Amino acid sequence: MIEKLKITAIVENTAGIVDAAGEWGLALWIEADQHRILLDTGQGHTLLHNARLLGIDLATAGALVISHGHCDHTGGIAAAMDAGFQGKTYIHPAALRGKYRREDAHPHKADGIPSASHRALLARVTRVVESPGPTEIAPGLIVTGAIPRRNSYEDIPDPFFLDKNCTRPDPLIDDQALLIETRRGWAVITGCGHSGLINTLNYANELTGNGRIVAVVGGLHLYQASAERIAATTEHLREFGVELIAPCHCTGFEATGSLQNQFGSRVVALRAGLSIPVFGARSQEI
Repeated sequence: MIEKLKITAIVENTAGIVDAAGEWGLALWIEADQHRILLDTGQGHTLLHNARLLGIDLATAGALVISHGHCDHTGGIAAAMDAGFQGKTYIHPAALRGKYRREDAHPHKADGIPSASHRALLARVTRVVESPGPTEIAPGLIVTGAIPRRNSYEDIPDPFFLDKNCTRPDPLIDDQALLIETRRGWAVITGCGHSGLINTLNYANELTGNGRIVAVVGGLHLYQASAERIAATTEHLREFGVELIAPCHCTGFEATGSLQNQFGSRVVALRAGLSIPVFGARSQEI
């Protein structure tokens, strides 16, 4: 059980502090007691700059968790390894497949793990841990593996495919989250949340034996969602009693605003350079 938990956005769409750089993507630095975990790496353009600015030494990370195989989450893998990261990389095997985004005209966009990142993973293959199902990093730190999609309103087709001609839809079974058991309950950390936030939280409940979920941090993939889906997500989120919601990246302004309207001060938008002290400083605990 983790006593102190702090999460810092190294990479995010927008900068939250002076001199930090923003890019479309996500990389979160997670400090959970003595554990240091990097979740995703952004596109790779701002990871090292922002890490240096924040005084974060990527070489101290014991684990790299890849939430899914899109380039805006995996583009900095080689950079992280060049910066001294020697830990294990947790990744669903389907994340290594080719991935494409459909465009209005040919050629369609390659959207998977960039070649430099792929080569970096192959060079450290003995340190790569495939996580098709729940995988423990350490006691109280669990990578979910594939997340079952059981409700209908979050099953929205995305423009993602497995082939260059964009004829085979990508089910994105590689989408996974990180669960952290704290002394107050479980924190759920997402990359993009392609499986749907409520599907993810329901699965977290299954894996933790219906443990209390106290915090949700990360991309919630609602930036192109309909008003009906945002409303349904917000309503079902209320049932979990989550006390801290830190949306970022692909959540979108409309959905973030809806969450703030419904949950008030429990919602803290996360930007590059900003930290969320979940536990450890009494005045800032949830």
